[in-house]
Amino acid sequence: MLKLINIDSENFWEIIKLKVTKQQEEFVASNTFSIAQSKVQPECIPLAIYNDETSIGFLMYCMDSIDKEYWIYRIMIDTRYQSKGYGRQAMELLINRIKEDKEHHVIFISFEPENEWAKALYESMGFTPDGRVVEGEIVYKLEY
Repeated sequence: MLKLINIDSENFWEIIKLKVTKQQEEFVASNTFSIAQSKVQPECIPLAIYNDETSIGFLMYCMDSIDKEYWIYRIMIDTRYQSKGYGRQAMELLINRIKEDKEHHVIFISFEPENEWAKALYESMGFTPDGRVVEGEIVYKLEY
């Protein structure tokens, strides 16, 4: 069963060892970088993705300090566990977690224009382009 777990001293080392394929490295920051980012941007919430007791991925979301909206900053599934539906399941878990905040009704995500995999996944989950490009990434939104 897929679950999202806080990152702590018990699972930190296994989470930073998770890797995407060589081709995907240009599209997503390393888990080490993301966890460091969460320490200097405390609004960022890093989470490990587990399938039962096995760590299979990482994601990070935040309440953006500038626009005061939820953003999904990172999602990655380790190369050994890709193409099994875990990315979609993890996104669904995260979206449901964010929806618990009844004061907000939109989630933003951005990705590199060349990342066709991300585009297909996000569009299949109901995200639509919002017309912006931020730091070279296309911004999509999910309104709920």
